Amino acid sequence: MKWWLHVGLLCIPLLAVYLHIPPPQLSPVLNTWHSSGHFFTFRGNNIFYKESVGVVGSSDVLLLLHGFPTSSYDWYKIWDSLTQRFNRVIALDFLGFGFSDKPRLHRYSIFEQASVVEALVAHLGLSEQRINILSHDYGDTVALELLYRNDHNRSGHITINSLCLSNGGIFPETHYPRFVQKVLKDSGFISPVLTRLINFQLFSRGILQYINQRLKHRERWVGALTSTSTPLHMIYGPLDPVNPHPEFIQLYQKLVQRSTVSVLDEHVSHYPQLEDPTGFFNAYLSFINSF
Repeated sequence: MKWWLHVGLLCIPLLAVYLHIPPPQLSPVLNTWHSSGHFFTFRGNNIFYKESVGVVGSSDVLLLLHGFPTSSYDWYKIWDSLTQRFNRVIALDFLGFGFSDKPRLHRYSIFEQASVVEALVAHLGLSEQRINILSHDYGDTVALELLYRNDHNRSGHITINSLCLSNGGIFPETHYPRFVQKVLKDSGFISPVLTRLINFQLFSRGILQYINQRLKHRERWVGALTSTSTPLHMIYGPLDPVNPHPEFIQLYQKLVQRSTVSVLDEHVSHYPQLEDPTGFFNAYLSFINSF
């Protein structure tokens, strides 16, 4: 028997064992985040969200939409600062992310995630409230679907007061996904194996179809961005390898001329709210106080 066949026969049981290793225990800070949150049900799935009541005397509501492949915890560094400006600060884990349910063999879509957000707003009794949205990455595309529904007065839509995007691949032509994203978004036998091997339950073919959806629905989502009268802002970390400088921001400024823009320090990359929380918060505060 050839040596590589021996290696293969040895690796098969080891791989089978590894694929069934339970996920690691949560860290204390994540346990605290989890325990301070709540769940609501969307189409039979549990969706995690966190809400804080902040400034008394203000009715302003802020909704935070996280990126891929993370969760609402992305906002923890600016959470307390936001509660000093807004009456209610709300963040959720999208279906398939964070503490929310992760149904297998599920056709995840940006459209469904937008409906999850609308359901959360209704669950919290805020359907008649004007909502400020602050989003990042994957959340930017969900926000654009919400914007489209708002501007076209779709049934059940959120009434958006303002929208601030950050480092999202909203233009397929300037979006350069990492190699693992390319592999996992395409069909193939290696995708489910890599999903478990890299220890991210969030990396699945279903979720990663959002990259293809951005291309397919570019006219709908970029069109909503370029035609809306909603106050817009973009906070951008210029060292972002996924949405590189200056290509991305130049296209944004060319197409979305009504929007204001904050470009952070040159060392800030794809996660500006984590890499430069003070700069990110100050940029957002300047925008939200400008109208």
